[in-house]
Amino acid sequence: MRVKRYQAFAFAGVAVLVSLMVGPGRMAFAEPASPVAAVNATEGIGLKGYDPVAYFVTGQPTKGVELYSFVWNGVTYRFASEENLNRFKGDPQKYLPQYGGYCAYAMSLDRIADTDPIRWAIVDGKLYLNNGYIAQELWSFNRRGNIASADRNWPLYPKQQEGK
Repeated sequence: MRVKRYQAFAFAGVAVLVSLMVGPGRMAFAEPASPVAAVNATEGIGLKGYDPVAYFVTGQPTKGVELYSFVWNGVTYRFASEENLNRFKGDPQKYLPQYGGYCAYAMSLDRIADTDPIRWAIVDGKLYLNNGYIAQELWSFNRRGNIASADRNWPLYPKQQEGK
């Protein structure tokens, strides 16, 4: 039974890799276009409007509201409460997702992919997001190894300049 489970995940892994390389879909990758393009933001909104602090405080993804917004390095983050907004202002680096909010599993493969804010984990006090269920599962098989690989790959991607 154990072998069949691993075979199923291996097959899923191959399917993910093929989708990364050839087809359109949620896991479309793009190389960064400019030296300041390494934060995953749609229309200037980070984390698709989810509150980065809520992952740590409530232990679940929570949509932020426009009333509690804050611009950090050119990206607008939204929060579910004034308290979460103030926590973020006090230490943004503590709450920001790793790899600019891009998929942790994709970054471990030296790629960039969008994320689904409900596919997340906190490891050693850091927030990691993944693209979807399959990416989350594959990343979870070897979190430490995938984090180490992604940590090596991430510095190769352009970063948003500090203080903007």
